[in-house]
Amino acid sequence: MSRTEEEIIKEEEAGKQKLLDLLLHAGSETLEEQLEDIHPADILELVHSEEETDPKQLLERLPDPIIADIIDEEDEDEKYELLKLFPEERQKAILEKMSSDELADMVGSMEDKSELTKLIGKLSDEDRSEVSQLLSYPPDTAGGIMATEFINIYDNKTVYKTLLYLQEIAEEVENSYALYVVDRQNHLKGSLSLTDIVTSPFDTPILDIMNSHVRKAHVEDDQEKVSREFEKYGLVELPVVNDDDQLVGVITVDDILEVATEEATEDIHYMGGLSGEEEVDGPLADSLRSRLPWLVVNLLTAFLASWVVGLFESTISQVVALSAIMSIVTGMGGNAGTQSMTIIVRGIALGEVNRENGLRIFIKEFLVGLLTGAAIGGIVAIVEYVLHGNVYLGLVTGLAMILNMMAATVTGYLVPVALKKMKIDPALASAVFVTTVTDVLGFFFFLGLATLFLPKLI
Repeated sequence: MSRTEEEIIKEEEAGKQKLLDLLLHAGSETLEEQLEDIHPADILELVHSEEETDPKQLLERLPDPIIADIIDEEDEDEKYELLKLFPEERQKAILEKMSSDELADMVGSMEDKSELTKLIGKLSDEDRSEVSQLLSYPPDTAGGIMATEFINIYDNKTVYKTLLYLQEIAEEVENSYALYVVDRQNHLKGSLSLTDIVTSPFDTPILDIMNSHVRKAHVEDDQEKVSREFEKYGLVELPVVNDDDQLVGVITVDDILEVATEEATEDIHYMGGLSGEEEVDGPLADSLRSRLPWLVVNLLTAFLASWVVGLFESTISQVVALSAIMSIVTGMGGNAGTQSMTIIVRGIALGEVNRENGLRIFIKEFLVGLLTGAAIGGIVAIVEYVLHGNVYLGLVTGLAMILNMMAATVTGYLVPVALKKMKIDPALASAVFVTTVTDVLGFFFFLGLATLFLPKLI
């Protein structure tokens, strides 16, 4: 028997209360034991939802590695706010436990120069160097999302020596998906799993059991390309190399999940005429900066459509019914164009639209526009004939619908492809261009045909 939504909510609330009691009242030994089974994201959720309790009171009894994991889970622009809950010396200890990519995200998101200087001063020399390296790469590349924590094994080792080494760095091994084999110059030679190590004889050379055909990313690869690699091959981790094929970092599946979420959110915002950075609970000023420019662009395109309508003012004044029908033509064209644009933008993002199949997809979209236009146009023509008793009015409406929906689907294909060739995000301005074309051509086709058939419509 499935649980009701009310039962699920009660269970979640009970879990939150249990976690709250644990953080506030449990003994040190009990707290330490229980933390092994609690995900940092659950603690962070409690920090955000518990308004009656000071966040510092919830977190101060937790060990530094757990605090570091909780900060890792926090949004980029809120990480430092969590860190500032603790004294200066403890901040340094927590920073030591944080991963390099999360440190880079924190540093990169800070706008206050004085706070940034303080934070950098708390980093160890090693962390400062790693963060500086990561921030030197564009944030939307493999180098920008990778972490510099990984386990590399020299290619002259045996299984026995490798096991001894892994015992020395046992804490790091717990969080590793794979081991990477390199030479003395740090050139990537291959990869192997812990299973490969523990199931091989002690005297086996690492070179004999490693996978020399390891998949890898270049530091300058776009994060969308990397995301497709993870999806295509079911990866959990991907090594990153520089121009000299030297291993410089790794990208894990949790990083890619963040990338996928960011890219999807950004595309949805762009297609709705919003900035990719606006957040639902963000400041009013950010929302205005995000939305107003695109509304102004839409206003200008609306003036263009209005100008086209003005060209046929005489026709409309003689057949008043046209003013009620023309919005149907443009509205359906806009819907058809949005459908086509959405499919193409998604196809481009997933690498499904390329030079080899571009013409075939174009022809398919053209035929979709023709056939759906014929179907919708036929329905509209019949309805207009029944309502107004004029077969020519139905004919004009049906033909305009066919032409506009053909134009809409073709535009829905051409605009994203053209933007991609110009190295502009296809989701960024596609909606504005497609809507403009369907409005302007919709009015032009409908009112132009009405003008040609004007004697039959009066």
